[in-house]
Amino acid sequence: MGSSSSSLSNVPDGQQLMQETGFSAAHLLRLYERFEFLDRDNRGHLRSEDFEAVPELSENPIGDRIVGAFFLSGQETVDFSSFVRVLAHFRPTERNRSRAGAQLEPANSRNRKLKFAFQLYDRDRDGKISRTELLQVLREMLGMQVTEEQLQSIADRAIQEADLDKDDAISFDEFRKSLEKVNIDHKMSIRFLE
Repeated sequence: MGSSSSSLSNVPDGQQLMQETGFSAAHLLRLYERFEFLDRDNRGHLRSEDFEAVPELSENPIGDRIVGAFFLSGQETVDFSSFVRVLAHFRPTERNRSRAGAQLEPANSRNRKLKFAFQLYDRDRDGKISRTELLQVLREMLGMQVTEEQLQSIADRAIQEADLDKDDAISFDEFRKSLEKVNIDHKMSIRFLE
């Protein structure tokens, strides 16, 4: 079998993406295969509908939010480089490698993983998770399993516990502090080639 770095020449921006994301050549090749599989019409980019072929996303109650994270505001397609940069948030941290020229804080650092998760809640991108935004996520995640009254109680309690400055919303710093004891790496990692 040939060297993976020689096959990397088929991957758009392969060397640069290895530097930026910490993915190995083998990981990038596998991700490129998955990207091409999702890009059934060979357009060179994905639309949100293309992600419907991923069962874990179509079955996930917040799958639409996760898919939305791949697209910048107003953007309707995502290219391979952007696809990989988003997936880098889910690379396990034990695989962080020091690479010359790599960004200071890897996409899969605890802080960047938390920022990514925070953005799934902060739909209006105002830097705060409001009660309304929290309720939207809870409704999507829990659906008909609990009553509306229970959802509101859960949201109220979450905000009450995390809202240190008492502004009835959760800032990123408050979000981060409320999750200090949570193993974010475990909860937000995908074992890509295992």
